[in-house]
Amino acid sequence: MVTANSGTRGPAQLVLTASVARRYYLDGKSKIEIGEELGLSRFKVARLLDDARASGLVRIEIGHPGVIDIELSDRLMNVLGLQHCIVTDTPDEDPVALREHVGAAAADLLTEVVTPDDVLGLSWARSVSAMATALQRLAPVPVVQLTGALARPGVDDSSIEVVRDVARVAGGPAYFFYAPMAVPDAATAQALRRQPEVAQALARIQTVTRAVAGVGAWGPEQSTLYDATGEAERRELAGRGVCAEISGVLVDADGKPVPSALAERMIGINAEQMRAVPEVIAIVYGTAKVQAALAAVRGGMVNSLVTHSTLATALIEAAE
Repeated sequence: MVTANSGTRGPAQLVLTASVARRYYLDGKSKIEIGEELGLSRFKVARLLDDARASGLVRIEIGHPGVIDIELSDRLMNVLGLQHCIVTDTPDEDPVALREHVGAAAADLLTEVVTPDDVLGLSWARSVSAMATALQRLAPVPVVQLTGALARPGVDDSSIEVVRDVARVAGGPAYFFYAPMAVPDAATAQALRRQPEVAQALARIQTVTRAVAGVGAWGPEQSTLYDATGEAERRELAGRGVCAEISGVLVDADGKPVPSALAERMIGINAEQMRAVPEVIAIVYGTAKVQAALAAVRGGMVNSLVTHSTLATALIEAAE
């Protein structure tokens, strides 16, 4: 219901303003058409429309019928200086459902932004696996494995399966290799990197234009790499300031890579290569990963995020 405020306009002016606004916003008529109907100039119509918005008679809201929180997405993108940011309005009581929602949102983002000129790189993470499961369409691009396999109990796939699945959707070539993410010593890692199939896939990393990765906090059940290492090594790396792990790259709270024996034993993308990728989209969920996600962005390892509203709000509060 519209009520008149006698201090600002009379009832006739109010009715005229409402009539113009209804024709313009609801009926889709042009200012010229409205002027001809009501015997007004186009400029008078424009002034009435301005008055309708300024007075609150017309309120314009930008909404979305899905689960994306548009306002929070835009705010987080601006606060962190991201290329893309998608925030889902998802209850976070159930980690599995949460992972499925952010994975589906990431799949939609990839479908939208990836072009035939891109080369897509994929790291393994449960969230990236959820994205691959949800993906229905993708431009015909090459898909490159960025990290070795890290199969864990209760997990049905690895980086190889994820790359194959996404490449099947895209219809482009898949560049993958059979090697673990981490091996027992640096010498073994060097030898594996020289194997023809591994060397061929790793050489493709420098061509990657968009990558998708997870972000792990350096703590139990917050990083598959953390869970795969021994207790002594976990403590040693924590003591050296490791805060986050992105595709096997270990960084401190400022996002600076932390040199370590574990890093020398890794098979996959390194910090320098990750920073060279024009867009790295991280799929992150769980409020325990606030500092890890900030570290990934601060260090230039990640420049786009897909996350959920609870974590997005916590990231904004921590960054401001």
